[in-house]
Amino acid sequence: MIALQNPREAYRRVDFDARIAGADPRELVTLCYEQLIAALGGAILAHERGDNMLKSQSLTRALSAITALQLGVSGDAGVSSALNHFYEAARLAVLDSVVCIHPETLEQVRRDVTDIAEALRS
Repeated sequence: MIALQNPREAYRRVDFDARIAGADPRELVTLCYEQLIAALGGAILAHERGDNMLKSQSLTRALSAITALQLGVSGDAGVSSALNHFYEAARLAVLDSVVCIHPETLEQVRRDVTDIAEALRS
């Protein structure tokens, strides 16, 4: 059914599912960051193009990635506390953009997530 709607989306989902199946916890976090970065970029691009359906899908994907990241944080102190605070602020920024998109805010969140993802890789 998905392939009939959008072949690119079907391939993306198959790739995503395959990567999840063989991932360790660190790889899952990296995958969530990748999905969040792509989803935020997609929402910004969709806004520029006036594509409300893609914008909505992208924001939904971003929220899903943030939720997965939030669920993966354990503890309440130190880095865990900072991550929880960051993820909650990112979630609120995405939710605020559902009704009235704020591309500058989304781009800032995207840059911040990219910085965290790059730090995790090194």
